[in-house]
Amino acid sequence: MLNQQFDIWLEQAEDEAWSAKVLSNYILVDKTSELPRLKDIPATRKKRLVILKWLVSHFDQGTNYSEAKVNEILKQFHPDCATLRREMIGYNLMQRESGIYWRQT
Repeated sequence: MLNQQFDIWLEQAEDEAWSAKVLSNYILVDKTSELPRLKDIPATRKKRLVILKWLVSHFDQGTNYSEAKVNEILKQFHPDCATLRREMIGYNLMQRESGIYWRQT
């Protein structure tokens, strides 16, 4: 039982380290801006998911957003807000109904 728990902990630690590396490779910290910018949208699904999870963390749970507000928030990080918005919906990180968006729990 202890070995199994250790293996799970180790796998989670490796996943977190890998995610941190992905974020550091795709996010540009600009000293003139308050927020970091996304250099590019990753082509691979696994890396893209890391970036999308980071982006969705900038939305409050329990808050409804108009599409315009979602675009405004996403444009702070990357100009292609439409792709990012669609991808967050596609990965079930956000939900959409009648033009209203909210973060999944």
